[in-house]
Amino acid sequence: MASDSFPGSGSAAGSTDFSFEPRLDGPWTHRDVAANGGRFHVAEMGEGPLVLLVHGWPQFWWTWRHQLVALAEGGFRAVAVDLRGVGGSDRTPRGYDPANMALDLTGVIRSLGASDAALVGHDWGGFLGWTAAVMRPALIRRLAVASSAHPRRLRRSLMTDRRQIAAADHLFGFQRPWVPERRLAADDARLVADYLTDWTAPGHRPDEKALLTYRQAMLLSNTRHCSIEPYRWLMRSMGRPDGFQYARRMNRPVRVPTLHLQGALDPVLLSRTAAGSAEYVEAPYRWRLLDGIGHYPQEEDPEGFSQELLNWLRDPEPDR
Repeated sequence: MASDSFPGSGSAAGSTDFSFEPRLDGPWTHRDVAANGGRFHVAEMGEGPLVLLVHGWPQFWWTWRHQLVALAEGGFRAVAVDLRGVGGSDRTPRGYDPANMALDLTGVIRSLGASDAALVGHDWGGFLGWTAAVMRPALIRRLAVASSAHPRRLRRSLMTDRRQIAAADHLFGFQRPWVPERRLAADDARLVADYLTDWTAPGHRPDEKALLTYRQAMLLSNTRHCSIEPYRWLMRSMGRPDGFQYARRMNRPVRVPTLHLQGALDPVLLSRTAAGSAEYVEAPYRWRLLDGIGHYPQEEDPEGFSQELLNWLRDPEPDR
């Protein structure tokens, strides 16, 4: 990777003494909102019905830069939020289980002054979207998830499907204490660039500027630890009472219209794992398998992804 040195870089463990501002400039505006006992950074653009955009790993709100513009131009109020512990939002010592993080999102919806929202989530953001739609269905007008299986479907696959277990080997690596944080920091977060590149389909690989932006964001104080805490909970809770309780809660069906987008070439969340989510939805459900796309459809094909999303948001009969 050329020209990838950072100000203050040089430590083998990575450096965080550079100036990186996650509130990147653009046609959107930035502000903080209070929700669920924390402070959350959002970028927003446009007017109309609220669409809340929730990022996955190892990203932050900026992954939705293309959709913010497209949705605003399409007549929606688009808001991209930084999850707890990431980007410009608070780093808290605890609270990274999916039930609490879903309440973060519904709290943000309330703090934005909206009665409900269409929630669009990618990767872990999609996992939280599934959760919020079950826990607070009155606040979720519609649900769109990308590169994300229903939590019960994912849990089952991580226990029984050898191919999915192998595809998600990074999650198992996250379970060691502190070693993952050190690896993510090493060589100025080069591993973040490796993940983003390897998980993107050939022909759609991110450019150097995007890779550098995500590497810098991961090097912000405590981001490495906070961003992988949800995955530690995910794996460690499988045999614990809190994990069983969450799984029982998620056995309730999703009863809001759902759009499910999945890259056919996603090497992390296999399409056969994602497709099994339909059994948990008792509402209009639309499945779209995206040919030639990997784990990051919103960035690999931003125009196609945005158009698919807009068509669904505008459709009065979203089950077609």
